[in-house]
Amino acid sequence: MKLIVVVDKEWNIGNDGSLLFRLPLDMKFFRTQTSDKVVVMGRKTLESFPNGKPLKNRVNIVLSRNKEYSAEGAIVVSDTDKLREVLAEYNSEDIYVIGGESVYRLLLPLCDTAVITHVDAVAEKANKKFPALSEDEWKLAEVLDETEDNGYNVKWCVYKRV
Repeated sequence: MKLIVVVDKEWNIGNDGSLLFRLPLDMKFFRTQTSDKVVVMGRKTLESFPNGKPLKNRVNIVLSRNKEYSAEGAIVVSDTDKLREVLAEYNSEDIYVIGGESVYRLLLPLCDTAVITHVDAVAEKANKKFPALSEDEWKLAEVLDETEDNGYNVKWCVYKRV
């Protein structure tokens, strides 16, 4: 299983349900990486999407502690045991964890690949963090590209679990 995330220099990822940076090239990269794949997210991440709707051209799996929660067009699970059952139906190479903070923390130990967009900046306001990857557990496998995106220097990196 993989994860995909955008982080600033301090591993910040969001602020009150919003992304920290507007990065059109990174949005395109995200779509390319996750289209026709399975995306796993928390309820708040789903609700942060336009109209709170699941992402098109993907299997959307939402993890929510609320057993009554439902979302049209998404598979909703309320615990990690059920999540593992559902994910077992898919090729692990096609599964991407896409946030938010608590879902990343919960599922990071199950991931073997981390696709991280590093933004060479520190967000002005941030209250959600990604757990910084430990060099003992993760190694940089590949830098896919470096470019400027909406005034920010960004680097797309793939890390593999050691």
